Amino acid sequence: MDAALQLEGVTKRYGAFTAVDDLSFSARRGKILGFLGPNGAGKTSSIRMVLGLVAPTSGRIDVLGAPDARSVRERIGFLPEERGLYRRMTPLDAITFLGGLKGVPRAECRKRALALLEAQGLGEAARRQIRHLSKGMAQKVQLISAIVHEPELVILDEPFSGLDPVNQLTLEAVIRDLAARGATVVFSTHVMQHAERLCDHVVLLARGKKVFDGTVAEARGHAPRALVLEGALGEAAVAALPGVGHVTVETTEDGVRRFTAALPRGVAGQDALKAAFAAGLDVSRFELREPTLHDAFITLTGGESAL
Repeated sequence: MDAALQLEGVTKRYGAFTAVDDLSFSARRGKILGFLGPNGAGKTSSIRMVLGLVAPTSGRIDVLGAPDARSVRERIGFLPEERGLYRRMTPLDAITFLGGLKGVPRAECRKRALALLEAQGLGEAARRQIRHLSKGMAQKVQLISAIVHEPELVILDEPFSGLDPVNQLTLEAVIRDLAARGATVVFSTHVMQHAERLCDHVVLLARGKKVFDGTVAEARGHAPRALVLEGALGEAAVAALPGVGHVTVETTEDGVRRFTAALPRGVAGQDALKAAFAAGLDVSRFELREPTLHDAFITLTGGESAL
């Protein structure tokens, strides 16, 4: 089977509330899948079902060829959104202990732990109590604990939460390295920029339902491009340009008025620009902006917020 993880028609209800509604998707082996959606979309409930922590109300889940992740747990690495480590243990001891629970011999686990800590810039902190580490350093320790047993499937629930920009980039590098080594990585997030940089495939949830399943490029195709104009312009004049849709107006820090006009699919932005110059509009700057994954997210979810 090419899929390391497969869900078919999975639903989870808590009484009258449906947290996940008829969800189907698959994660291919050796690829990075972004499991995306706003807070409360059903991402964590789905992950808990995948891991066998809660049972689905209906549907089928296949994890590394098994119907229950608990039977293959030694082949899975998991970083939960709720972080937790034994604060009086050292990183080396904590990683060795948790790796041992996944079947790695103690000596081998300590060797791997030291190498991973060194790679993450934590070599000098290996024998310092975790309670004395910064939040970002402690999160790196927990990530190492999740991958020290070299799992085939790595599931990361909101892994970028609470990290500063430098550590976010470091984590992105770790995720790329895991996939390059052949692991399948599934990570949930509500921050589209990480998925845009990392993912081979994205699944987008909103209100418990899947609203998109495909590549980042395919997702972007659902959002309009934008024509950005700056200058001494009027909103009505910009809105009258051929082919443009909704126009938003803002003032930059330099006091320049910036107009962003949606361009529906199939509309050539050059026609609007030509018309602007032909009408003698005072355009000091223009840009034809391709949609981002965040733009696609807003379009596909009907405007639900994401960072």
